[in-house]
Parts: sequence; C-alpha cells; structure tokens
Amino acid sequence: MSIPIHTAHAQVLLLDGPGPASEHLAAALRTGGHGVSLVHAADEALARIAAGEVDLVLAELTAGGAELLGALPEHGPPLVLLDTFGTAEDARAHTLAGAAEVLARPLPDELLVERIADQLERARERRERQQQGCFRFGDLTSRDQRMAAVFELAERVADTRTGLLIRGESGTGKTHLARAVHVASARAGAAFVEVNCGAIPGELLVSELFGHVKGSFTGADRDRVGKFEAAHGGTIFLDEIASASPDMQVKLLRVLESQRFERIGDNRTIEVDVRVLAACNEDLEAAVSAGNFREDLFWRLNVVPIVLPPLRERPVDLLELSGRFAAELAERHGRPASLARLDPSVQAVLLAHDWPGNVRELQHRLERAVLLARGPVLDPADFGELFCDASGSTALVPATGLPPELVAWAAAPAGPLKAGLALPERLLVQRALEAANGRRSDAAAILDINRSTLFNKMRQHGLLGTPASSQQTPNVTPRIESPE
Repeated sequence: MSIPIHTAHAQVLLLDGPGPASEHLAAALRTGGHGVSLVHAADEALARIAAGEVDLVLAELTAGGAELLGALPEHGPPLVLLDTFGTAEDARAHTLAGAAEVLARPLPDELLVERIADQLERARERRERQQQGCFRFGDLTSRDQRMAAVFELAERVADTRTGLLIRGESGTGKTHLARAVHVASARAGAAFVEVNCGAIPGELLVSELFGHVKGSFTGADRDRVGKFEAAHGGTIFLDEIASASPDMQVKLLRVLESQRFERIGDNRTIEVDVRVLAACNEDLEAAVSAGNFREDLFWRLNVVPIVLPPLRERPVDLLELSGRFAAELAERHGRPASLARLDPSVQAVLLAHDWPGNVRELQHRLERAVLLARGPVLDPADFGELFCDASGSTALVPATGLPPELVAWAAAPAGPLKAGLALPERLLVQRALEAANGRRSDAAAILDINRSTLFNKMRQHGLLGTPASSQQTPNVTPRIESPE
C-alpha cells in the first residue's frame, strides 16, 4: 500500500515488551516509511515525548500503555493502544480516557501501517487547524475553543459503537453534529435515519420506530418496516428524546441493551446492528428526578455527553456564519454578492442580539435581510423590527455597553497587528478630544503624547476638521437611526 507523503517519515515511539513481537512491529512500521524508537518502559516513553521527539505513540496496554493514559500533554502526539485481551467495552473506556484509537492484537502488518498513517494524517490536520485558529469536524467549522473541544471528543468516539447524548439549545446544530459523527464512522456507507420524537404522537412513535404487521391495529393495512430496521448497519438519531413516553422508554432501553425488538402485532424477534445517537434541549437530569424519564435509559444514552454552546456565546462564529450565510443567500436569490460584506454597524447589530433560536434563527433573519435589502450592502435597518427599540429606531446597543464598532472589533478573527489596532486607537483619540471639548493640547495631555503626535493621529484616523460636538460622546448609547 502507498503511504501519503505527509505522513511518511514520521517519528513513531513504540512502547512494547522485549522480544521478537516488538521487533517485528518496529520493522513493519519502518517498512511503512516511519522512523521508529522502541522503548520498554512508560517513564522512558514519557521522557521521549517531553523532549518533543515523537509524532505518534504506539503502546501495548500491558507494557505501560495504561500508564500513558491521561499522562500525555494536552496537545501531545496521538496515543494508539494495542490490546491483546480487551473487550469492546474496554476499548471504549480507553478511548474516552484519551487514546486516539485502540487496536486489537494481533493484527496484520498492512492494517497496522494503514491505521498509523490515518492517525498521523488526522494529527497533521489538527495541528494545521490549530495554527489557523479554525477547527473542523466533517463539514462543521468553528473558531471557538469550546467547539474545538466538542469536535475533538466527537472525533475520538466517532468510529466506535458508543452512544452519544448531544445536548444544547434549539438550533445549535445537534442534528448536523450527529450526521457528522455518522459520516466519520465505519458506518458512513449505511443509512443515517433521523427521528424527531417530539413531532410524532406517542401512540404512533412505537410503530414509526419498530414497524407493524398488517391488521395489528385499525388502519394497519400493510406490513411496515420501522426506523430501526431501516437503520440496520448504520445510525439512528433520536432527536428530542425527552418527549418519549414511558412505554416507549422501556422499548428503547431494551433495543439499546440487546439490539432486539418485535414489530407491533408480531411475535417474531428482529435483531439489528444499529448505533443510537440521541439529542435533547431539556434538562434530562431534572426529568429523571421528577420521574418523567427513566434513570437506566438516561445512563444508557449518556455514555458520552456532548454539549453544544449557544451561538450568543460564540461571537466570532456568529460573524463568520453570518458572512457565509449572507453570501449563500445572495447567490440563491440572485442578489448582489456585496451583501455578504458585513460592515461594523451590521456586525454590532448581530452581536447585540442574544439569538434564542441560534443558528437556525440566524439563517432565517439573514434571509429576510438579504431579500429586503435596499442597497448593495446590508444595513441595520434591513433587519427590521428585530433590532428596533420602543421608538422604532434601529438600536445598536450591545449587552456590553461598549461602542458597537469596538464590540465587532473584539469579536473579529485575528489579523495584521497594525490594522487590528487602528480602531481602538481611533476611539481613544476621539474620546480624548471629546473629554477636552476639542482642545488639542488638553487631549494630548490626556493621551500622554505631544500635540504633533496627536495631530498626526487625528489625520491618520480622519478626525481632522470634525467638531468635537459632532463626535459621539462616550456616555451616550451608540445608535444608528433608521433612514426611514
């Protein structure tokens, strides 16, 4: 097999017991194009890792690999464990404890080299994303550190049988994350079946999930295959799981534990191979305490909990998504591409709203603004009543109380230092002039610079010839009036 050029010549640290088996493993990895260091103790392995000499660690669990779990640095090399006697449950526990992958031993040399190359490629991509400040999982991207942690956890458990409980407010992207987990797993070639438990009445949900036979109830005029059968070999995603009735919860618990069920009206047991992902936007712990949700089902679903942060807590993502959605919507509706350029006043409008509907609401609000835009670029007034105050004016009042331009600046991605510092410097000069009632000598004293430097700064930032009275005072809430 061929090894990608960017994963060849990597430095692999092999931690294994002495003997011919470890020598054979080292030789197989060298044949794959990697440099290999063979050690026989966990402390020696950790010393090599601390010295920065390692791109990946391959460790036999019983030869010290277990000691490496949790001991590697946060952004250290990936750890691949070799386990001779472990079970699938053991592998899942090791993955959750920090292993990038667990390989059952013995395994063919070609498969070993292939899995190592795959892990090295993933590690390379993660490093590149970290350097760029952009994190990716499947087709999902983010610049938010909490989302980066979500992506990392989802990637670690994607190719396992582990159930996931994805939690977050409505519209945060739980379905998109579940689909990305499916695509990143070995089940990607099979079906991904989505069921919204809250949208189907309780008496029909059983039939929807497990199917029925003809004549089993009024209206059952033919046999029907349920969603679990349709998802055989793949993944089923149960959204709004908290809406499931007590009877349904019992049936779900059984299929989760045994992968078996019966259609309504049929005594034959059907066996399936289905991975179950679930999601909710409610407090399931409170539902368990109140007796509305089975505790055993909760723990079965909550093996790996993933929490998606709301959009209002991810300002950089909010602005990037806004630009992307505006571009897509402008193209879809035949509007000017310039609508995707969001100036500071529009960015401030977006940052001022708390987005209770999250990404879904953002898409709908932007589509409305793109459709109703009066000019070649979006204006705060294009967002209509959403951002209007009681007087009908388009209010730009971020929760921070800061000028809207500064809020947008603070949330913007990193860029060239000189350009990035221009806005806050302009605001400082402007405020000093306001505080000094336009007297440049007093403003220079406030800024602790000489009058010549102040004059140059005013010219650089376009503040020359502007009366102090026309400058917005720092104690007045920033506002842009509607052109109407």
